[in-house]
Amino acid sequence: MNEEPNKIKVTIDGITVEVNPGIPIVEAARQIGGASVPPTMCYYSKLEGSGGRCRTCLVEVTKGSEKDPRPMPKLVPACRTNVMDGMEVKVLTSERVIQAVQGVTEFLLINHPLDCPICDQAGECKLQDLAYEHGLEKTRSEFPRRTFQSDDLGPYIKLNMNRCILCARCVLVANQLTDQRNQGILFRGDHAEISTYLSKAIENDFSGNMIDVCPVGALTDRTARFKSRVWFTEPVNATCTCEKCSGRAVLWMKGDTIIRVTARKDAYNEVEEFICNDCRFERKDLKYWNIEGPAHISDHSVISVNHYELPLPKNDPHYKIGNFKAKTLE
Repeated sequence: MNEEPNKIKVTIDGITVEVNPGIPIVEAARQIGGASVPPTMCYYSKLEGSGGRCRTCLVEVTKGSEKDPRPMPKLVPACRTNVMDGMEVKVLTSERVIQAVQGVTEFLLINHPLDCPICDQAGECKLQDLAYEHGLEKTRSEFPRRTFQSDDLGPYIKLNMNRCILCARCVLVANQLTDQRNQGILFRGDHAEISTYLSKAIENDFSGNMIDVCPVGALTDRTARFKSRVWFTEPVNATCTCEKCSGRAVLWMKGDTIIRVTARKDAYNEVEEFICNDCRFERKDLKYWNIEGPAHISDHSVISVNHYELPLPKNDPHYKIGNFKAKTLE
């Protein structure tokens, strides 16, 4: 039998928690929860090798460990720095961290266009949240923004490179979920961009998961583009019979119509189980799905504006798919 590893104590913003040794600081913070969890734009716990690119998760380590209590002289990325016994970390309570996140946010927005009014990611975009909390009212950059023509990566995915922050999540998904990768990061420095080899289409069975892991609106679903704003739809958990994946997904409904299908995500917007393209793009009819009930949406999300909590039983005369909020169970 494998013995449980000895827990170690880590203190984040004055809150002490016991965690497994060797995990990143951001995972320890997630066990505490709340506002002490650093924002992450490139880190993804389900993908090996993610993190260390965006620097939005910078934290201040005021005590290295019990054996070496010296503070770390520089801010460190919480996604790439592992915990040690007795470590003390500041996130919200550090003025240095707040200033650093403001600076990183400004850099992320230097080339990012003001596409929120037309972007399908609006309402689910983590860069929007960062810009609201830490962004400036206007840019201080005197240089023109980088611009690209939008590109179709096959029949299902639209690439708007203007919005990309080069988090590389989509590249890691292609490397780890599929048997071949057609896209990657080309060039270096401020010339870097995500692209495919000679504009080749991406046609593997799990390519749609690149849309789910993208933290901004750089990769969007061509089958659902401009059909509805996300806060006008109602997400429901559903399952289907599928030979390629688990078939567990979220249907974004507008009335009786399925606007789009996505994988189910946890509280940190990370996919729980990746789904195949057949479930995501081809099954837009309710006949394929068994509805389980409403998907939970955080009260802090704009999607919760017209939300509901409990579905009506199917024998209720008011029952209607996509209209759960009309009446709830007593």
